[in-house]
Amino acid sequence: MIAIEATGLHKSFGKVKALDGLDLSVPGGSVCALLGPNGAGKTTAVRILATLARPDAGTARVAGHDPIGEPRRVREMIGLAGQHAAVDEDLTGRENLFILGLMHHLGRRGARTRAGELLEQFGLAEAADRLVKTWSGGMRRRLDVVASLIVTPLVLFLDEPTTGLDPRSRAEIWAAIRRLATNGTTILLTTQYLDEADQLSDQIVIIDAGRVVAQGRPDELKDTLGSRIDVVVADQSDLPAAAAVVERLTSRTPHVEAGERRLSASVAGGAASGVAGAVITLPELVRLLDAAGVAAEDVSLRRPTLDEVFLDRTGRDRTGRTRDEEAAA
Repeated sequence: MIAIEATGLHKSFGKVKALDGLDLSVPGGSVCALLGPNGAGKTTAVRILATLARPDAGTARVAGHDPIGEPRRVREMIGLAGQHAAVDEDLTGRENLFILGLMHHLGRRGARTRAGELLEQFGLAEAADRLVKTWSGGMRRRLDVVASLIVTPLVLFLDEPTTGLDPRSRAEIWAAIRRLATNGTTILLTTQYLDEADQLSDQIVIIDAGRVVAQGRPDELKDTLGSRIDVVVADQSDLPAAAAVVERLTSRTPHVEAGERRLSASVAGGAASGVAGAVITLPELVRLLDAAGVAAEDVSLRRPTLDEVFLDRTGRDRTGRTRDEEAAA
């Protein structure tokens, strides 16, 4: 079953194209991370799928229903935690969740029980009976995510759910996402944290300028870049010689970090194969650096990170900086 599907979604705000033919397909019971630089269209896509905005063109289905033609039916099946807190700060945390439980027809006893369970589960029980406006920003954000879980939704939209949270709070949200997916909930999340997408998602979709530029499982996307060679030299004066060795092995010009003693280069293919398919090994690389008179502090051959995939596909890092701007930072 495909739980979330979008075909050719377009949305403009004046002259700005937020979505430019977005296609998306998310299987039921999976976690899909929607990534992209700032302004890429992630939040716009979530708002359309969650019935909060209308596309200019294109179609969508959520849990088998049309968010434009059947918004009430879709809302019955989804949960949503947006970027901005939707809880009432003039109520206590317990009162917020209790009222939401009543709105979801849990009854007074069921709403009270469910509120207590969630407050305990997410480490908010001690503050439960204080007004939310006295809570820290991280606690309010946690409550906002918890509010989307009053009833277990078929589809859950999380728009940057852990932004501003401390590591413990992030871990609690991660654990909840994993439990929900295990129990069959389909989750579409946007996030600024690529490690979060890497850890949680079954599928990653990278969008830029409102279009999909890459998609697949995290490991699949990393494998498209092949392996990576990293060399840290003892002295910056050794960088040119080290770069020459690496370029001779890989036929690629290494990237030298501005003001650093580190250089890196990609190796084509899933395995560490260099020129003419020759296998590159760490001992061989170390031997060649030594022969060139390069004193290396660290040499590694590794799989690319999701950050490197993101930069390769969009030409920018997650904050929107280009390669040149990132190097100069």
